[in-house]
Parts: sequence; structure tokens; C-alpha cells
Amino acid sequence: MIDRRAFVLALGATAASTLFGAAQAQESRPGFWRKPKPGETIEQLPEENPSAAGASREAPSAETIRRRLETGNGVKALPPRERVTIQEIKRQPELRRRAPSIDIQAINFAFGSAEIPYSQYRKVEQIALALRPIVLSRRVERILIEGHTDAVGSRYSNQILSERRAASLKRVLVREFGLPGYTLETVGYGEDFLLVPVPYEEWRNRRVTIRRITGFVR
Repeated sequence: MIDRRAFVLALGATAASTLFGAAQAQESRPGFWRKPKPGETIEQLPEENPSAAGASREAPSAETIRRRLETGNGVKALPPRERVTIQEIKRQPELRRRAPSIDIQAINFAFGSAEIPYSQYRKVEQIALALRPIVLSRRVERILIEGHTDAVGSRYSNQILSERRAASLKRVLVREFGLPGYTLETVGYGEDFLLVPVPYEEWRNRRVTIRRITGFVR
């Protein structure tokens, strides 16, 4: 005769073991993100699943970012008497484009989202490593973080979203990587400056631009 109590206990243990194994497999699968375990660093987290993200996006190294912001495109800074306010340069795209800059498309903003997942912090760390020696060298240094969206949705919602994306990156750089907040300015341009001029969802348009505006503002 079957001992029903023993049978139920055995069945429960088997089910628990199966669920635990499935959870472990899910956690180890590429594209499944989690915070580091105790003693584990960000670098030890599994790399993202390109198919899950929609595309493979390589983050520029800290050296690449720093070099772009220090050398720029060869354009000299404005003479002091010709420099503008931060608010003015935000409204002048032609002048703004003269400042050294780099587009960061590697941060995977989900469609319609401004939050930077913890899984993307290793990419943000490269930005922080590039900016730290620049902004700590002189208190007058100013970095403009621009947020951009794709063309899906209303212009109003995209404008708000782009502002939130820029603010989100600044928040992570300050809170998680210790950059001084006074050196970082933010602005959102919505869908006004598409890298790929298409009306549908396009991850390359969901980006931030890092621009060193020190030599152009007073």
C-alpha cells in the first residue's frame, strides 16, 4: 500500500528541484539580467543577448570617447567675447555641432523608456572613465548630454522622453560613478535630429550625444 504522505513529500521535492533548475537555467541564459551577487562585479555579469536587444551595439571605449571630446573636429573654441550662455547653445544647432562630441548608441533604451537598466552600467562606466579626467581638471568644464528618440509617437511625448533620457544618464553618472553634477548639463531634442530619417522604430535614433561645450559657453 502506498504511503500517501511520503508520496506527496517526494513529489513536492521533485517539483521544487525542477523549478530551481529551471530558474538557474533562466538566470544563466544570455539576455537575462540581474544585479551582481555578493562579491561579483558588474564586469562578471553575462553579456547582453544581441538578438534580444534587436541589434549588437558595441560601446565605445573610454579612450575613444575621451579622444573625441579632447580633439574634436579641429574647430577652435570661440573667443571669450563671442561665447554664449548654456541656454543659448542648446537652441543653436549650428554652433552646437562645432563642439567636440560623440554619439552613444550602445545604451539600450527600451522602446518608450528612459530608464538605464543595471545591465547597461558597464557601458555608462566607459563614459564616466572618459569624462572624469576632463571635468576634474578644471571647474569651468561643461559637458552637454543630449537625449534623442526615434520618430514613433507624438512629437510632444518624444520631446519629454528625450529630456528624461538625458537626465537619466546624468543621474547614473553622478550617483553611481561620482561625477560632479555641476559640470553636466542636459537637454532633449526628441525626434528633431534623427540619424536615420525613418518614421518607424529605429534603435540608432534612440541615443545620447555627449558634447564638450566648454570652449563655447561663458
